[in-house]
Amino acid sequence: MRALILILIIAIVAVIAAVTTGFLDINQIRGAKAPVVATTGNGVVAKGGQAPSFDVETGSVKVGSKEATMKVPTLEVRPAQNQAASVTNNAM
Repeated sequence: MRALILILIIAIVAVIAAVTTGFLDINQIRGAKAPVVATTGNGVVAKGGQAPSFDVETGSVKVGSKEATMKVPTLEVRPAQNQAASVTNNAM
């Protein structure tokens, strides 16, 4: 249950970040209308109503590659001159 709540919070924060940065643009193009509800001797009758309509535009991300020439540092390893002479055997 905690994981589900955490996922919902992350999704809401992501949508808020997308809207504030301009990556996601949501515009309502048709408003909602409530249905007309009437009671009769047979029960409740509902007529009409309209769901809202939204126009959603998203940004785009382009990913590509290109060739480039770069200078790469070189690494040279030199062993110590007297390394073999300085190793001692401490066996008893």
